[in-house]
Amino acid sequence: MRSVTARTTVYLDYAASAPERRESLAAERAYEESPIAGANPNSLHTPGREAARALDGARRDIARCVGGGFRPSDVIFTSGGTESNNLALLGLSRGAHQRDRKRTRVVLSAIEHDSELDVTGVLRDRGFEVTLVKPGRDGVVSRAALEDALGPDCALVSVMSANNETGVVQPVSELAAAAHAAGALFHTDAVQAFGRIPLDISQADAVSLAAHKLGGPVGVGALLVRGRVPLAPQSFGGGQESGRRAGTQDVRGTLAFAAVARACCGSIETVRPQVADLAEKLYQRICAEGTGIVPTTTTTVDEQRLPGMVSVMVPGLDSQSLVLGLDERGYAVSAGSACSSGSLDASHVLTSMGIGRDQALGSLRISFDERVAEEDLETFAAELISLVKQTKARHQ
Repeated sequence: MRSVTARTTVYLDYAASAPERRESLAAERAYEESPIAGANPNSLHTPGREAARALDGARRDIARCVGGGFRPSDVIFTSGGTESNNLALLGLSRGAHQRDRKRTRVVLSAIEHDSELDVTGVLRDRGFEVTLVKPGRDGVVSRAALEDALGPDCALVSVMSANNETGVVQPVSELAAAAHAAGALFHTDAVQAFGRIPLDISQADAVSLAAHKLGGPVGVGALLVRGRVPLAPQSFGGGQESGRRAGTQDVRGTLAFAAVARACCGSIETVRPQVADLAEKLYQRICAEGTGIVPTTTTTVDEQRLPGMVSVMVPGLDSQSLVLGLDERGYAVSAGSACSSGSLDASHVLTSMGIGRDQALGSLRISFDERVAEEDLETFAAELISLVKQTKARHQ
């Protein structure tokens, strides 16, 4: 997909934020033209009640798309994935501790998004210990590794459904079963996985989502928490979302989110193999012998990988130079997570996998969906290979 700014740019950073889909735009337009536009869904008058009904419809759609036995009443609308993850870690750990005072430890994988890892300081301030579990070199957090970290003091375990840098899919059901066997709650960040692959969340107690990763609006997300699970609210003042998250809901955004969720989840079976094929072809082209580019895990894009995420490294070069060089050539990609793109340090995801810092400093993430043309990926591959060769020649 091409977007025109000062020049034509091929946008290949969908994992950071995907271009808004027509289904989302249509839902937003329909809302603006409806009688409920601007109405507060918590008001008792007719427009307010109609807005509340529309919000409940979006809640049903999200629960249906997520699956795994989650109910509409389990859906808590938020401002995005970051808030959902914050609420999950702080609210579930507190809820578990209130139910059982000996539960004073939270276990996370070392490859979680910063919206979880940056919460560890707050958890410690609140009296919780935090344990990080490293993945294997393949990027997978194994059940055995998690079980080694569990114990009777564990309140909560959180492992993402699919990594936002490598695209590696985690064995969520196995990990959730291990957490439950130790008496702990289990949360998964499914921000990258939702709408791209079927979710493996039937054993999860809570799931985080974000609309803009799918092509919905920025600033809308959801945390699904099963009704029997204790969640201590982290914001106050209004009692919205059944008292679990205060603040007037964004009806316009949630309707757009629901529209995109229906479209993406309804087409996974056809879109996933199509996009996976594009990703595998790109891997084979840019990681061919002699290019100086290597995959962070493997060049095979199977069911254990997100279909539209290509994760590579250029040993000896730095990500920032590569990202800026590609930008000058008209291609927008990121160095690992865009949320950490301002950091000059190596990716915590890659180093936790056992990848050396010198290699990890040259990481790139190319991400897309079915809206990107194959010819754009082919020209991108040629430009990346050319850029790497030219940059290495200058450094010799």
